[in-house]
Amino acid sequence: MLLSFVVPAYNEEAYLGECIESILRETRGMEDDTEIIVVNNASTDRTREVALGFPRVRVVDETRKGLTFARQAGFLASSGTLIANVDSDSRLPAGWVSRVVKAFREAPELVCFSGPLVYYDLNSSQRRMVWVFYCIAWTTYVMNRYLLRVGSMVQGGNFVVSRKSLEQIGGFNLGITFYGEDTDIARRMHGVGKVMFTFDLKMFSSARRLKHEGMFTMAAKYGVNYMWTTFFKRPFSADHIDIREGEEVEVH
Repeated sequence: MLLSFVVPAYNEEAYLGECIESILRETRGMEDDTEIIVVNNASTDRTREVALGFPRVRVVDETRKGLTFARQAGFLASSGTLIANVDSDSRLPAGWVSRVVKAFREAPELVCFSGPLVYYDLNSSQRRMVWVFYCIAWTTYVMNRYLLRVGSMVQGGNFVVSRKSLEQIGGFNLGITFYGEDTDIARRMHGVGKVMFTFDLKMFSSARRLKHEGMFTMAAKYGVNYMWTTFFKRPFSADHIDIREGEEVEVH
């Protein structure tokens, strides 16, 4: 098995179907080399039923609610040499899989490959503002990786890791529930091999959290937690808000 898709899903019946459809489109003809694992993370809606309605999808139930619990459960259930971590409100663009496979084949030292999110439900001016944020983040990433050598950059929900390297660092950090989980992976993966962030590996995603909490609030939260996790090995924020259809729950 070459590539395992791990999709964490908590109450995602509204978004999960389109995510799975995009994976199925991208892996057509690669059925023997890919697998799709949906981690039903303590859902109370029809998430499990939606996932099981698709061919080639295996559902893993993780009752401990939390993003890293779900990612770890999916990783342990997978068999691929590469683990693609895709969020359930995201959609793979055409060519995503071929870019991933090419990158790992051409760079044996590559252990983690990531790229930005493109929010399909924002207008053009809002997307430009997000692009400015990514440019600032890119500058910080270059400084931390090449000058300070303290870490790298990974976008949660759009990153692929090698199984061997993830096993080497002990899997996902279950002490982190939300903010900083991707930065923690980038920091620890940086210690065992090459971590690459490129604007060529885009992933379409929903901007529901950004819309709910506000663009500048989210930029500040992610920025602070990125720096805190990079330099202090833990996120600044322990709490976050779950944004789902028809519900808002603060998680501690």
